[in-house]
Amino acid sequence: MSYRPEITEESVLRRWMILEIGRINAGLVTERKSLARLLGEERPSATAKDGSDYRFDPAVIRDIGERLPADLHERLLLPIIFRFSPDVRDSYYLTDAVAVRALQSLGELSEQRKMRDGRLWVSNAIVFAMVRAYPTAIQIGMG
Repeated sequence: MSYRPEITEESVLRRWMILEIGRINAGLVTERKSLARLLGEERPSATAKDGSDYRFDPAVIRDIGERLPADLHERLLLPIIFRFSPDVRDSYYLTDAVAVRALQSLGELSEQRKMRDGRLWVSNAIVFAMVRAYPTAIQIGMG
């Protein structure tokens, strides 16, 4: 008779969580593009992890391009991806220093905010406000 693990065992839960995180992250872009490149595309788009076409809102891309200094156009990769950690329920984090600088230039984040240990934590409410302000230019993923 073969061993069959209980549904409550950690290994079973861990495998289930990995599958669910994969489903949640399926819509994330696989290869982010520079703002400069997206500005040059007639229909700015990228490919999501699930193989679907991720279309950027051209008006949002133009608005960001007009408001950011030219030196960020080549360096800023879009979409900006905030990450969720199950250990911190009220905030998301960024690991992209150029994205932090861009969001500060856009007035979305205070100049006083600094990354610590390669991450900048931002409250859920602020992240949701940015997602509404820049639809398609910001994504939220797990881990």
